[in-house]
Amino acid sequence: MQSPAGAVKRIKSGDRVFVQGAAMTPHKLLDALCERGKELKDVEIIHIHTEGPAKYTDVQFQGHFHHNACFVGGNTRKAVAEGNADYIPVFLSEMPLLFRRGILPIDVALISVSPPDKHGFCSLGSSIDMTLGALESAKLVIAQVNPQVPRTHGEGTIHWKELDIAVEVDEALPVASPRPIGPVEESIGKIIAEMIPDGATMQMGIGAIPDAVLAQLKGHKRLGVHTEMFSDGLIDLVDAGIVTGEEKKVDPTRIVATFAMGSQRLFDFIDDNPMVNFKDASYTNDTAVIRKNPKVVAINSAIEIDLTGQVCADSIGSLQFSGVGGQMDFIRGASLSAGGLPIIALGSQTPKGISKIVPTLKPGASVTTTRAHVHHVVTEYGARDLYGMNLRERAKALIEIAHPDHRAQLEREAYERFKTL
Repeated sequence: MQSPAGAVKRIKSGDRVFVQGAAMTPHKLLDALCERGKELKDVEIIHIHTEGPAKYTDVQFQGHFHHNACFVGGNTRKAVAEGNADYIPVFLSEMPLLFRRGILPIDVALISVSPPDKHGFCSLGSSIDMTLGALESAKLVIAQVNPQVPRTHGEGTIHWKELDIAVEVDEALPVASPRPIGPVEESIGKIIAEMIPDGATMQMGIGAIPDAVLAQLKGHKRLGVHTEMFSDGLIDLVDAGIVTGEEKKVDPTRIVATFAMGSQRLFDFIDDNPMVNFKDASYTNDTAVIRKNPKVVAINSAIEIDLTGQVCADSIGSLQFSGVGGQMDFIRGASLSAGGLPIIALGSQTPKGISKIVPTLKPGASVTTTRAHVHHVVTEYGARDLYGMNLRERAKALIEIAHPDHRAQLEREAYERFKTL
């Protein structure tokens, strides 16, 4: 075992460094790297979402570190907006391919693992996503070995002999508190829950709307889970025997995910739990895999949606807010699944009273999900299925579930564009 400071001395100027994300963010190694940051030049740091501070994006490290983000989280958003970091638009399903295909080869991988078991295997814990691809590419693997990392089942294992440098760490994992469910989210949750059939295969993210949906599923039966991520809201459904996975065609009786974020209760739930399988994002988010399960229900959010059905979910105008992630992977997979329900769910307006259903997207806004891919749109005022509708029909349907305060203006804008409604 080495110290964090000794471990990161192997990182050189010009290296591309992968950092494992979410609750597995190796903060001791990152802190040590930043301590010697000004000794280095042009070190590229690449990851999806990390928990906690991202010191390497500080202005003081310009020219020393450069962050290339596959997803923009709250800790890196300012740096990207100010031009001190960059964003790579890429589907979550294809992120590991950036490394495997040699497009972004990795020099050093910084990861968190559990201590080795009696066979010498360590677990990558709750964040597999693009990590396996990075490990296959990396010339040097530096690991925090932390007994508080949950030992998870699935593909996320690495033998201790494959760790070039190990650093002993014993610290609690960062936890994510559930967002409060307000009346808007509760209404949306009830509407979506009524749409979900027994035996459905669920994909849900983190946040108040997914949690509100899960809270309304207590009367359902034989639900399955194949998702990119999950959080605490799922545990009660498993304990109640509602999530069994018995109708899934792919990985039946197993919860399949690529990462998880939540409370310590969640980490305890996934620890040594054979029901939960963590797999590479190129598998969990592969449309060809997703569609094989029946009645796939994919619940995804949006920042805004225009009257033709174009969904912006990762930017506010030209400000990069988050990332493409897996929304398109699952919207497409659900639409091709037998009896599938691809759902875009959003509150009808922002807390400041600005409509999220808009005549056109903001200038510079990205189209996360195209209007040709959109099916069901849900707000607290109802659900509409846009599939097969022409542009005028879509505008009318979306106005019907917009906030009442904005419907008249949206009708005027739609009439001006389409000449009639």
